[in-house]
Amino acid sequence: MPSLTDIKKELSNIQQLERDLHLKQLQVNRLLNLTQAINNNVSSRGLFDMFTSFLSWEMGIKKLALYFKDNEQWVCKAFAGIPEGLIALDISDRLPAYSRLHNLDADDHLLLKEFDVVIPVMHKKSPLAYVFIGGFEENEDMYNKVQFITTVTNIVAVAIENKRLFKRQLEQERLKKEMELASEMQRMLIPAELPHGEKYEFSSIYKPQLGVGGDYFDVIQFDEHRFAFCVGDISGKGVAAALLMANFQANFHSLIRKEYPLDDFVKALNESVLRITHSEKFITFFVAEYNTKTRELKYINAGHNPPILVHNNEVVLLRKGCTILGSFEELPHIEIGQGTIEGHATILAYTDGLTDLRNNDGDFLDADMINEFTFQNNHLSAKEFNDKLMAEIKQFKGTQDFPDDFTILTCKISE
Repeated sequence: MPSLTDIKKELSNIQQLERDLHLKQLQVNRLLNLTQAINNNVSSRGLFDMFTSFLSWEMGIKKLALYFKDNEQWVCKAFAGIPEGLIALDISDRLPAYSRLHNLDADDHLLLKEFDVVIPVMHKKSPLAYVFIGGFEENEDMYNKVQFITTVTNIVAVAIENKRLFKRQLEQERLKKEMELASEMQRMLIPAELPHGEKYEFSSIYKPQLGVGGDYFDVIQFDEHRFAFCVGDISGKGVAAALLMANFQANFHSLIRKEYPLDDFVKALNESVLRITHSEKFITFFVAEYNTKTRELKYINAGHNPPILVHNNEVVLLRKGCTILGSFEELPHIEIGQGTIEGHATILAYTDGLTDLRNNDGDFLDADMINEFTFQNNHLSAKEFNDKLMAEIKQFKGTQDFPDDFTILTCKISE
């Protein structure tokens, strides 16, 4: 017959089993509640609150702190049992050392010594979260609690990370749509069809690197004999450069129609750029006027890559002009380039996205190569010239991407 001591021991074992069973049931219920909350798209703040309540009130964890990344900074998102003054301490430099479950008994850091264990949540080799727990009693089943806390923390961390990735995906989709709209709007500012006549024709290539950019070109016909054309490059890339380009285009059209002398036109354009940018951005710019009756060409180059003029079996670089636009209140010096076009001629104007191109060996498409190509293909029409140039560019760059906005405007003048 069992003794009273044996009976008491057996009763104690049964009671312990009941407590363990109750705890397991509680853990399963909380996991179900947590899973349901995640499925119901409860906010991150709601998940943090559930996590804190479950660990502190139902599992009896006296001290805890949960860290997540927020804008590349580790931030304590939930805590219990720790003064706010200690939680405010930055421990970001300590966290990379914890790549697996780590005992903190020997740590003398003012905050970390409050805890017994740190549990990192890792995705491959990258940390998603860290949970610090402490305040365990000597006879407490620390191992089983830590195992379950690890499971719960992993579920919460993965759910929060999925929320973050989904939010980023939505932002990227929104940004993509905005960029598509901006690209469509910007292309409306670029001439879809270029003027042409019996004695001249134009052809263009326009490739903004990011869908939108700061390159600009235009052709304006004054009458049957006179026209102007330009190429510009706004400093910077993307939306900021595109916005400035749109403003520049509006000012260009407003001023060019007034038919000022070319130097006065460029001065007025410089003032309009300066009003907008306050010298924080600048524009390189080339503008030319041509009269098919007098065959006179006038131009100003404002710090732009010199366009190439091929006529009379020679190559001339159109360098004369002034400094860049938008940097000085008054342009220090303006020189109008001018000359007479004899016979047929080709003028190639381009932005520096062309000379920034590299091949697979890292060599640049330099200006000498472009000059030689223009000279050798001077006999082609403007479109044929651009088609052949584009084929040469693709062959040269191989698998390399375009490093910048890239624009070409070719003018063919006939006899």
